[in-house]
Amino acid sequence: MKYVSTRGSAPALDFAEVTLAGLASDGGLYVPESWPQLGMDEIRDMRGLPYAELAARVMAPFVGDSLTPDRLRELTGEAYSRFAHTAVTPLVQLDERQWLLELFHGPTLAFKDVALQLLGLLFEEFLAREDSRLTIVGATSGDTGSAAIDAVAGRDNVEIFMLHPKGRVSDVQRRQMTTVRAPNVHNIAIEGSFDDAQAMVKRIFADESVTARHRIGAVNSINWARLMAQVVYYFAASLQLGGPDRKLAFSVPTGNFGDVFAGHVAARMGLPIERLIVATNVNDILHRALSNGDYSAGNVTPTGAPSMDIQVSSNFERLLFDVGGRDGVALGDQMRGFEGSRAMMLSNAQREGAAGLFASARVDEDETAASIRYAYENWGEIIDPHTAIGLHAARHADLAPQVPVVTLATAHPAKFRDAVERATGIRPPLPNRVGDLFAREEAYTELSGTYEAVRDHILEHAA
Repeated sequence: MKYVSTRGSAPALDFAEVTLAGLASDGGLYVPESWPQLGMDEIRDMRGLPYAELAARVMAPFVGDSLTPDRLRELTGEAYSRFAHTAVTPLVQLDERQWLLELFHGPTLAFKDVALQLLGLLFEEFLAREDSRLTIVGATSGDTGSAAIDAVAGRDNVEIFMLHPKGRVSDVQRRQMTTVRAPNVHNIAIEGSFDDAQAMVKRIFADESVTARHRIGAVNSINWARLMAQVVYYFAASLQLGGPDRKLAFSVPTGNFGDVFAGHVAARMGLPIERLIVATNVNDILHRALSNGDYSAGNVTPTGAPSMDIQVSSNFERLLFDVGGRDGVALGDQMRGFEGSRAMMLSNAQREGAAGLFASARVDEDETAASIRYAYENWGEIIDPHTAIGLHAARHADLAPQVPVVTLATAHPAKFRDAVERATGIRPPLPNRVGDLFAREEAYTELSGTYEAVRDHILEHAA
C-alpha cells in the first residue's frame, strides 16, 4: 500500500513512512493511492469478532508490508486492553431507531483514544526499527491533546509539544493534559483559537529552521494512521445492527472532519452506509460547504462544545481530493488560494461527489442544551454537548424511517460537567480511573499567539 499527497507533488510513502511523516512535504495530507475493497462475504465473516481482532482485519490492507498480521494483532490487542468496556466501543439503544456508539471508554474519556492508543504504539514500533527520535507537534481543541499525551508519555524516542487555546478548553480537558508530568511531555497554552494553533503546527512542518534539527511528527488527524484506526468502529457498529445486509446512517459531531471522513473511508471500502450526517455547532463552515458550496472561514465563536469550535477543518481537504477527481495539482492550487483568502467555493464535481453520501446540520447552543435535556428526560442518558449536537441532527435527519441512525458519542459527559449541569441539573462525576484529576498539580507554559514564540520554545526545549 502506497500513500499519495492530496496536493500531488510529495513523494509516495508506505504505511510506516506516512505514520512518522504526518503532514506531506508539499503541505498536503496523505491518502491511500487506491481504496482497498472488502466484499460482502468478507465483511459478514467479521461478525462477532472481538474489537481488537476486527481492528486488525479492517486495517490490514492499509498497513501492507509494514507490519506482519501477527504483529498488527499484537498491537491492536495492547492498544485496546486499557479500555474500560470489553466491547471497546459499545452500542446503546435509545429507541426503535436511535442508537449511541460510545467512543469514550478509553483512558482519557474521548473518542480520540480509539486511534491514539494505537498510534503511540506504532510510533514506538517504527522508531525502534530506525533507532531514531520523533518530535511531535500538535494542536488540540480539547480531546486530542490529552489522548495523545496519554498515548506517548514516557515512551522511548518520542516527545510531544501540545498546543491548546488558552481558556477555550474545559477544565477537565486542560487538566488531563497539564497534570501529566512525564519528561517527554510539553504543554503550551497560546493566546488565540484552535485554528491559530493548528496553523502554527502546519507551519512548523514547513519551517527548515525546525525540520533541519528535528524530525517532526503529527498526532492530529492529519496523520493518516490515526484516521485509519477510526474506520474500525463504523464496521463494528454496522456489524452489530445487521450490516452489511442493512444500511445504517451515522450522525457525527464534527470539527476537524477526521471522524466523519473515517466513515467515508469505510464506505469506500465497501461497507454499506445510507448517510453520513455532519453535525456542526454555530461554527458551521462545514455545513455551509456541504449545503451550498461555501467554504469560507469566519471568526471562531466559543461554545459549550469546544472541540467543535473550528473554522478550518483540515481533513476536509481529503474529501475534496477524493470526490473531486483526485487531481492533486488542481487541489493544491485551490487550497493555497483558500489559505491566502480564507474563502473558496467548492467545484461542481466536489459538491456532487460529496452529496451522494453526506448531509449536514447546524445546531445552535439552545438546541444543544435541549438535546442534552431530551436524552436525559426521555431515555435516562446523560450525554456531553458534542454528542448532543450529533443526536439533535440525528433526530431531525431526513431519512427513511426504517434506517437506524447511530450517533457517535464522542466524549464522556464528565468532561463537560458545567454544560451538562446547566441543561439537566446533574453534575456528572468523573469515572474512578481519573477521579483524582483535580488533586494533581498542573504544569504548562503560556505563550503569545505568535508563531515565532512557539517555534522558539520548541527549539529551546526539544531534546
